[in-house]
Amino acid sequence: MKPSDNFDDFVKLVSILRKECPWDRKQTHHSIKDNLIEEAYEAVEAIDNDDYDELSKELGDLLLHVVFHSKMASEKNHFTIHDVIRKISEKLIRRHPHVFGDTSVKDEVEVASNWESIKLTEGKESILDGVPKNLPGLIRAHRMQEKAANVGFDWAEWQLAWEKLNEEIDEWREAVHHQSDDEKKDEFGDLLFSLVNVGRLLNIDAEDAMRKANKKFDDRFRYIERKLGERGSSIVEANLEEMDELWNEAKRLPSL
Repeated sequence: MKPSDNFDDFVKLVSILRKECPWDRKQTHHSIKDNLIEEAYEAVEAIDNDDYDELSKELGDLLLHVVFHSKMASEKNHFTIHDVIRKISEKLIRRHPHVFGDTSVKDEVEVASNWESIKLTEGKESILDGVPKNLPGLIRAHRMQEKAANVGFDWAEWQLAWEKLNEEIDEWREAVHHQSDDEKKDEFGDLLFSLVNVGRLLNIDAEDAMRKANKKFDDRFRYIERKLGERGSSIVEANLEEMDELWNEAKRLPSL
């Protein structure tokens, strides 16, 4: 079989792998579910790096998972890849009446509000039902706040959310000094949630900001390790003063 840009050829390729490859034959929905999450994050990393060649590869990996899960489901007569495509097509048409129907909207805010209203007519008990419980905490907080905002439950301006953040900081400080470990954890969670809210209202994605902060720490810490190695030392041999000196040196570098 030769590489092809035809979707049906790709579906056939995956079917052959499922039949002929011992590893592919052994997989189940559950055995590769974490791989699906990993591939999604790799696609996000490519986007963050503006690496479009890598993004095209990572989107291919995601497509593989969509087709592979569909193939496994079809073997048990649950659904096929054609069902997947039809259902998402139906959803997109149904939730875009301003494009495929006669509904009028003035901006993206009304589009988002209509979207949530339509979801409730589809059997959802809450507009929050569409936010997966196993999302990373910062992403889930942002998405829940966003969905609530779509129906008008939001701060009028970021300064009001900032006041709430200061209130949560005071409650967290009080908890640290006078409350139990569980209460400290609760207050810390409230503080993080409020911080995400302020960021959202300032058009800052908390998860994206956290990824950038993590990368910055990773780059600077590796700089410390590299410089210590050049001195004939190592991270386990250095004292805090040496490490702090190199950390500040890294901070002064434009690339770090």
